[in-house]
Amino acid sequence: MSLDPPPLPVIFQDKKAPHPPLVKRRRSQLRRSWRYFYLRFLRLRGTPGYISRGLACGVFAGCFPLFGLQTIIGVLLAVLFRGHKLTAAAGTWISNPLTYVPIFAFNYKVGELLLGFGVGETHVIFPDNWQSWSELKESGLVFLITLFSGCLLVGAIASILTYFLSFRFVSRWRRRR
Repeated sequence: MSLDPPPLPVIFQDKKAPHPPLVKRRRSQLRRSWRYFYLRFLRLRGTPGYISRGLACGVFAGCFPLFGLQTIIGVLLAVLFRGHKLTAAAGTWISNPLTYVPIFAFNYKVGELLLGFGVGETHVIFPDNWQSWSELKESGLVFLITLFSGCLLVGAIASILTYFLSFRFVSRWRRRR
């Protein structure tokens, strides 16, 4: 006598084809998600200036190394400059884990050139081992001032370019529709 359960009737058996490979499913889900966000961006309500101001505020905030605060700062700037808050949050995505290092290294180099550290003998050299807390604070302060100066200049230029390019893009898109 067998203790195996009786076979299921045909109506309860799975007759579907096996699922596509996991990589293919993830790729199609990712493509669908990007398309969804792209279409949502194109269908935003507001004037092209309103949308572009928000995006420019987000790009400006995204140029600063304030991880976790970039979105909040971008939205606050959008409120201050009467821009679209959702596009401000999206604009901060220019700095993400893949672009942090190149953006902030570039901003630091711009800050050096702006403050005159990269020219001649005025270049700041950080010692290998600090002898006191005051040396450490001074070197850290110089580094932060240099980085934030570069972030300010790069952020201002990037936000101005973003405003004009996105204004043109949104205006053209709406005329075509």
